[in-house]
Amino acid sequence: MADKIVLEGMIFYGFHGASSAEQEMGQRFAVDLEVECDLSQAGLSDDLSDTINYSKLFKLTREVLEGPSRKLLENVAETVANRILDEYGVDAVLVRIKKPEAPVKGSVLSYAGVEITRPH
Repeated sequence: MADKIVLEGMIFYGFHGASSAEQEMGQRFAVDLEVECDLSQAGLSDDLSDTINYSKLFKLTREVLEGPSRKLLENVAETVANRILDEYGVDAVLVRIKKPEAPVKGSVLSYAGVEITRPH
């Protein structure tokens, strides 16, 4: 069983999408992260330096989501995952990105999105 740090329901405003309207007007994105890493030392020591600070994961995710426009959510998710893997050397990361206002003609849906899991 793997230990995880979880950040769920982060909301950002970005300019990602395949259409020029999405890239010009922007929209909200909801992001969930699950970061697999050994948390046993932090559990014993009660010391922040023995774990990954949640706020640093949030800031990294915000930099990507609020950064340069990308056409595909797959690319946004891959960028977040790769940065977390590179910067923190964790065992694995799951990135879920949801578009609550996805422009799908004639649809009624809660969101459209992607979810990727990448091992280190």
